[in-house]
Amino acid sequence: MGSDYSSIYHELSSYELLKWQLAMSKKPTFINRTTKKVQKKINKIIPEKVHVVITKAIKEITRTVLFGAEFTTLTRKDQKSIEEIENDVKERINFYSSSAAVEGAATGFGGILLSLADFPLWLTLKMKMLFEIASRYGFDTKDYKERVYILHIFQLTFSSQERRNEVYRTLENWQETSEQLPSDLHEFDWRTFQLEYRDYIDLAKLLQLIPGVGAIAGALVNHKLTNKLGKTAMNAYRMRREEFKERKLLTV
Repeated sequence: MGSDYSSIYHELSSYELLKWQLAMSKKPTFINRTTKKVQKKINKIIPEKVHVVITKAIKEITRTVLFGAEFTTLTRKDQKSIEEIENDVKERINFYSSSAAVEGAATGFGGILLSLADFPLWLTLKMKMLFEIASRYGFDTKDYKERVYILHIFQLTFSSQERRNEVYRTLENWQETSEQLPSDLHEFDWRTFQLEYRDYIDLAKLLQLIPGVGAIAGALVNHKLTNKLGKTAMNAYRMRREEFKERKLLTV
C-alpha cells in the first residue's frame, strides 16, 4: 500500500510540475503586454534619480538578507521520500504565509510609517522560507550559487509574464547557467529586479496604506503572495530532483 501511495503521489507531483512549467513558459497574453506597456510608461515619468535611489535601496536590503544573514536550515542526513519532503515543505509554506499575514496586518494597521517597514520585514520572512524549502529538498544554501538560485526563484514569482519566460529558461538550464555566474553579485541586473518586483506588487500594497483597510489588505496580500512564492519554489526545486528529471516539458 505504501509503495502504491508513493507512486500515486509522485505522479500527482509530476503533473503539478508539468502544469507549472507550461504556465511559466507560455507567451504573454494581450492583457499582460498592455499592462506592461502602461507600467513602462509610468516608470518613464518617474525621475531617474528616484529609480537610482530605489534600485540601490532594494539591492542593498536584498543582498543583506540573502548573503549577510545566516539562516538556520536543516541538514538532511536521512533519506526521505518525496512525499515526506513535500509534506514538510507545505507545512513551512503555511507557517510563513500565516506569519507574513500577521506581519502585514500589523504594519498595515500602523499606517504609512509602519507600512514602510513592511518591505524588509516581509522580505526576510520570504527569504527565510526559501532557505528552508531549499534545505528540505537537499540543496546546500551555504553555497553561493544556491543563494543566487533562490534570488531567481524570487524574481520568477514577482515578474511580468515576459520576464518570467526569461527567468524560467535560466532556471530550466541551471547547470549551464551556474557555471557562468559572476563572482560579484553587483553584476546582477538589480534595476530590472526592482522594477519588476515593484510593478508586480505596487497596486496590491498601496491598499495597505489606506486607513481602515490597511491591516486587512496587508494580511491578505502578504499571505497570498508568500504562498505563491512557496509554491513556485516547490516546482523550481522539483525540476532539479532526480525523481522528476524524466518528466519533460511538452511543446507549448
